[in-house]
Amino acid sequence: MQSDHANNKGTVLLFGEVLADIFPDRTVLGGAPFNVARHLKAFGQNPVLITRVGRDALRKQVLQAMSQSEMEIMGVQCDDTHPTGRVQVHMEEGGHRFEILPTQAYDFIHTEEVQKAAFSMHPEMVYYGTLSQRNQASRGALENLLLSTDAMKFLDINLRTPWYEEKTIRKSLQFANIVKLNDDELSILTEMFKLTGNSVDDQVVDLMNRFKLERTVITCGEEGAWQIDRSGNKTTVGVKNKITKLADTVGAGDGFAAVCILGLLKGWAAITTMERAIAFAGAICEIRGAIPDHPDFYKPFIREWGL
Repeated sequence: MQSDHANNKGTVLLFGEVLADIFPDRTVLGGAPFNVARHLKAFGQNPVLITRVGRDALRKQVLQAMSQSEMEIMGVQCDDTHPTGRVQVHMEEGGHRFEILPTQAYDFIHTEEVQKAAFSMHPEMVYYGTLSQRNQASRGALENLLLSTDAMKFLDINLRTPWYEEKTIRKSLQFANIVKLNDDELSILTEMFKLTGNSVDDQVVDLMNRFKLERTVITCGEEGAWQIDRSGNKTTVGVKNKITKLADTVGAGDGFAAVCILGLLKGWAAITTMERAIAFAGAICEIRGAIPDHPDFYKPFIREWGL
């Protein structure tokens, strides 16, 4: 007979925001945990999204989208007071700017409901960021979740001005095994924690030593990505195929994170994981928004990666 852990192989708990990204011409569902969860599901894993939505029309859209993707909905809480999260997306030359609204349902994720959802899952990994920790309610719920499991913790730091502070980042890093961030976020942490060293590599090693991290992954946009593991091994990967028809960069980092997680679950070599993550993130940049409109988008990757 298989154990509960075996039955839950590929299970990832993803804690945080689900929201509507409001573009100039349309509204699409988003939020890093939501996006990463949908990618993982398409790649044959078992993501369980832990979030909170309002009792409004967007809630119906969220549940419908999750049902259509055959995603687990047991971790989605309903809030009678606060609305489902919304973000105004302003398209600008070379990228996009988020206007994240305050006091949304995902700020009030309830601890006891999280514990109920997570109790029987025995996850292999917990994914979390910083945006959903801007309010004490959700921050406390996440801390209880992280304390309750010995699963690997993947921190996708996703710093969104002005919704982060040093105390929250410090505690998030203390829980993490693996951290993903971009080069701009690394500069912020270098200044925030006064990281030392004569090079960026040295500063990352200092960060890892201070917080006992097992791996740090840094994305650099068109320049590719690199990572350092606990043993000091560095892996650098460039962009092999330049983006020829850029639609927008919304969700590229979430696509990258999803493939990083997939590689960890599948035991891929570091360089293989990085190359595949960059390729997938590049493909996301060639569509509008963070999530493809049709599951056929994933088929070439599933076939090539042997999933």
